[in-house]
Amino acid sequence: MRSLLPGALALLLFGGPACRSRQVPGPVPPAPVSVSLVAVGDILMHEDVKTAASQDPGGFPALWADLVPLFQGADLAFGNLETPIAPTTGRPGVPFQFNAPATLPAALRASGFTVLSTANNHAYDQGAKGVRETLQRLRAERLVALGSGEDRAQAEATQVLERQGIRVAFLGFTDLFNLDLNQRATEPWVRPLEFEPAIQAVREARGRAEVVVVSVHWGNEYQHLPTKRQRDIARALVGAGCDLLLGHHPHVLQPVELVEAEGRKAVVAYSLGNFISNQDRMYRADHFPVAEGDNRDGAALKVRFERRPEGVALAEARVEPLWTENNWGSGASRRELRVIRVVAAEAHTRAELDRLTDPVEGPKTHPEPAVRTRAILVAQERLRTLILRRRRIAETIGESFVSGK
Repeated sequence: MRSLLPGALALLLFGGPACRSRQVPGPVPPAPVSVSLVAVGDILMHEDVKTAASQDPGGFPALWADLVPLFQGADLAFGNLETPIAPTTGRPGVPFQFNAPATLPAALRASGFTVLSTANNHAYDQGAKGVRETLQRLRAERLVALGSGEDRAQAEATQVLERQGIRVAFLGFTDLFNLDLNQRATEPWVRPLEFEPAIQAVREARGRAEVVVVSVHWGNEYQHLPTKRQRDIARALVGAGCDLLLGHHPHVLQPVELVEAEGRKAVVAYSLGNFISNQDRMYRADHFPVAEGDNRDGAALKVRFERRPEGVALAEARVEPLWTENNWGSGASRRELRVIRVVAAEAHTRAELDRLTDPVEGPKTHPEPAVRTRAILVAQERLRTLILRRRRIAETIGESFVSGK
């Protein structure tokens, strides 16, 4: 019979299971309180955009269905509403003078949008009555409008929203007007970007909130770099108390930067490009230089502010590349536009191409060789497009900010 003594001695000498002290895990520290915001660029109501929404059973939300989880998952979601919504008091939209259908506000709200800039060069496309009707329709869907009002006081009011116990102030300005109908302070008004009043408004907002977000419609159309004046204004706004500056108007992307001024640091997105539009509808990556598709590039800026012992501070700022797929010229019976998340779409297309070219899975998917060959060519072109757009967006925005580059 074998003795158990050596094993027992080993347990005693080397701390076996019988006498090993158990460490009781301490309490898990709570996650820091934070507020998240997602921002996109221009919501343009070209006629083909409205047609695509009217022909899809899902309406407008179907045009950006990929983005709905992102918007709904954020505490706040922002876009530049570059169109009046005035079907009652306005005229049908024509080129360069927009008007959106009555269904758009509910669609934006259902998609997760919460804050919209209405201070831009198209604000007066349907006149002063159009400004008033737009605001009434947005309010009915509990959407916050920035930079325009039924009178001057409302247009210049700072909107303070509280999320996760953190107060976030929003201000909106436009540096550009196609038609400036600002006349009397008691009538509809769109807030212009005037340097000293804007600086003072940001300082006042700083005293009312822990995060200050400024929306500015500015810059030169189709230019990928901000002007010196824009950079100077951005720095002054940051010094006055701005934490996040959201720029729009150029219809193409411009850099996202961390700007420091007066001992403060803020995220400045000089232009978030188009969110949804019919611009560059003819572009195909296989037939045009990459720059010919720039109006279809977009960006979802994802920013998070975190409460810390010293106060609320920027914790994260990332950009997710977006692209508008457009079936113009395809001969399809239905008009289709889709805003997609580029990185996820690229991964999906690679997997689809692998399946189609697999000697077993390919024939299972498309038994007819001619049909399979056509599907492979379509997937290859889509993959080339997505790779080119992802690279183009990263180069323009700044490599360090782009997710999945």
